[in-house]
Amino acid sequence: MRNRWWATTAFAVATLAVAACGSSGSSGGSGSSAGSGSSASSGSQAASTTSVVKSAKIGSATVLTNSKGLTVYTFAIDPMNMSKCTGQCVHFWPPVKGPVKASGIKGSFGTIKRSDGSTQATWNGHPLYTYIGDTAPGQAKGNGLNLSGGVWHEVLLAGAAAPAPAHSSSSSSGGGYGY
Repeated sequence: MRNRWWATTAFAVATLAVAACGSSGSSGGSGSSAGSGSSASSGSQAASTTSVVKSAKIGSATVLTNSKGLTVYTFAIDPMNMSKCTGQCVHFWPPVKGPVKASGIKGSFGTIKRSDGSTQATWNGHPLYTYIGDTAPGQAKGNGLNLSGGVWHEVLLAGAAAPAPAHSSSSSSGGGYGY
């Protein structure tokens, strides 16, 4: 009985610590829209920093992954073409660097400029992230988590999303964003 209390308390503390990540005091937003959504850019610098995204099957879903095969996520509270994941949040949810190139994936890829000046990839206007908890291809441990002020979703290309983990209904709330 004593061990169950300890495990529950430790989980609650860890969840609250991670949930606080999105509450950094940085002002304003993080960027502007990148026009056409195409991954092609003028200049040789853009070609050398282009990230590759692809698709992979995880369970019954086909999802977007980075070049290492790690699942790519969107953050429910992000407005179109803008990231709300700043401060400590980016430690747990690293932004996918933009621009990206992809073969055979339907949708529009683009970029936004983050508040720190870096460029982040978008898909259909949604900023893209990976999750620090995914350590190998085929994992989607971040799917359905309610952390850093909102819910995180794997980018589904086809099929059904994996069910949210049992612990995803943590004490943090989405603040009424209703996504």
